[in-house]
Formats: sequence, C-alpha cells, structure tokens
Amino acid sequence: MKVMTLSAVLLAGQLLIGNLASADVMGDPKAIEVAKERKARDLGWGTTEATVTMELKNAQGQKATRALRVKSLEVQGDGDKALTVFDSPRDVKGTAFLSFSHALEADEQWIYLPALKRVKRIASKNKSGPFVGSEFAFEDMTSFEVEKFSYEYVGEETVNDEMSFVLKQTPEYDFSGYSFMKVWVDQSHYRVQKVEYYDQKGALLKILLLSDYKLFKDKYWRPMKNLMRNVQTRKSTTLVTEEMTFDTDLSDDDFDKNSLKRVR
Repeated sequence: MKVMTLSAVLLAGQLLIGNLASADVMGDPKAIEVAKERKARDLGWGTTEATVTMELKNAQGQKATRALRVKSLEVQGDGDKALTVFDSPRDVKGTAFLSFSHALEADEQWIYLPALKRVKRIASKNKSGPFVGSEFAFEDMTSFEVEKFSYEYVGEETVNDEMSFVLKQTPEYDFSGYSFMKVWVDQSHYRVQKVEYYDQKGALLKILLLSDYKLFKDKYWRPMKNLMRNVQTRKSTTLVTEEMTFDTDLSDDDFDKNSLKRVR
C-alpha cells in the first residue's frame, strides 16, 4: 500500500491545532486524516462569485438549460454561506436559494419562489429533496465539513487518471437521504474526483463526477464541471462554471434571508 507523503503527515499534525472544529470525528484514523487534509487545503479562500450553467437531462435525453449566479462566503470556525440566484429561463428566473452550512449544528436553508412570492425555509427532514428540480439534493448544496461524517478507509484507486484515496463517508446528521457515500480524493492535491451516493436501502443512487479543475490564487482548486447522474432514474444534471472570481466585495449583509425577495 502506498505510504502517505511527508507533507501529508506534517499537515495532519498541524490540523490538531488548526482552525477546524474541535468535535471528535469518528472512524478510521487514516480516513479521517485524508478528510481533514482535504478540508485544510481549502481554508482561507474568503469570498467567491461565479456564473454557472445548469443542464438538466431526462431519461430520454431531452435537455433544458438554466443560468445562475452563486455567491459564497467563508465563515471561520463553521460552515460556509452561499447564495444562488437563477437568471433564466423565465419559469425559474428570480428563484433564490440561501444556505448556511454548519459543522456541528443542522444546516439552515431558505428558498424564495417568485410564483409564491414568499421565502420558504427548507426543513431538515426535507433536505434530501431535489434542489430546484435537479439531480442535486438540498443536502448536496452545502460546504464539506469534516465533523458531519464518520469515515472508513476503503483503499486506493485510479479515477480521472489520478491515483486516489477511497473513503466511505457515513452522514452523522439527521434526515440524510443517503446511507453512505464513497468518495475518491486524489493524492496529488486532495481534490474530490468522484462521489457515489447510496440510498437508505444501500443501493447505488447517484454518481457525481468532478472535472476540469482550475487553480485559483496558486492555492485553491475548483472543478469547473460537476456531473451528477442518477443511476436509478437515468436523469442527470451538469453544473458548468463559466467564470469564477475570488476576493469579491461580499459580507454577511449579502447573505440575509430577509432580503431574498429583493435579490437580483
């Protein structure tokens, strides 16, 4: 079995006194080490704004396209905040989704639907539901926080031409739609290359493929393409990031649930 690099060992030690939440994480120490390094390599990015194209494909191969914008704010010592606004087509234009991810508490999510002209809070028991008719669930639209899962080290495998650690992640939060996920994390930069989602009966439900990674600020890797394929319904959703900007002028005031109706 391949031995972890010296830098990985040193970084794992640094994480013991790092910025991650202090709660105990359950599971295989080696798997936890990989998960923590994945998170540690993505700390300090601050703020981002992105324009994204969403392509929906049904079982018959028919396609529909949506345009959206995503604003994100890193929160020190907790999960991140994200605001998604749909610009087209007309039937979803003005829809706004706000998510407050948390490391130790239940995530908070709200959605504004123009047709109803009101802001609706997404109940925790509904987090496994589809995000605006896509193959992504509401629980998929949150930041990765190490403390949300327990971990098992599965092994190593090459995916997307990258030798990767394979982890089994089991949600430790309530009302997840998944019994567990298998996650492929590459050994070169600790980027997620692939995720398999298993339903509550333990059957494979969805596969997420992340590709076209781009390096920002000489430190932060972002996948420009995310393909979520539902193997049970044969539907898929692709998110393509057209443009992404870091260090934008965002603050907590830009992530206010009371102003979702006015977001443009």
